[in-house]
Amino acid sequence: VQVVESGGGLVQPGGSLRLSCKTFGFTIDAYEMSWYRQPRGKGREFVASFTETVSAKYADSVQGRFTISRDGPANTVFLQMTSLKPEDTAVYFCKATHWTYGSTYWGQGTQVTVSS
Repeated sequence: VQVVESGGGLVQPGGSLRLSCKTFGFTIDAYEMSWYRQPRGKGREFVASFTETVSAKYADSVQGRFTISRDGPANTVFLQMTSLKPEDTAVYFCKATHWTYGSTYWGQGTQVTVSS
């Protein structure tokens, strides 16, 4: 069982990035898939996720700028980030939580740096 994020990097303020989260060993249909982030020296915070009805919810700080999407057959979740701000700089993590059993898996994270 593995969760692997990719797509991070350095981007200028106002720019865009698309993060990917691919799972191995399980299907995302059975899991709540979420994105979290952790700025340096701070705690991990919620960014976006799919609800059980596959509608999206977002943190207030990213509402209108970030979009979570999924490719079920590919067991991959995406986070499209636009209008990036320096305060979006963080390590971004993907989290999978089983809807019924609550078992949780985290990826290793991918660094996003927004700087001019």
